[in-house]
Amino acid sequence: MKSLVVIGIILLGLGALLFYLNDMAIDLRVIYGALSGIGIGLIIGGLVGYVSKGNAVKEAQLRREFKTLQQEKAELELKKQSIENNPNTGSY
Repeated sequence: MKSLVVIGIILLGLGALLFYLNDMAIDLRVIYGALSGIGIGLIIGGLVGYVSKGNAVKEAQLRREFKTLQQEKAELELKKQSIENNPNTGSY
């Protein structure tokens, strides 16, 4: 995602540079607009993708933590049941 932002900045800069350095002898407004538009689109797309990926990673981590907590709870309940069923095996 970061590479998309870098490429977008390069294309946007290239479009602006060509626009200001050209003496407009050749009408290349379409090329300038396309370079700038693609650059802006890649910048916005890269930022949105980076943010959504971060949210997805956080959500996956929360799911993993919840799953481990459920497993630990099940293990503790099994230990509790085994202690209740065998009151003789424990502290004296």
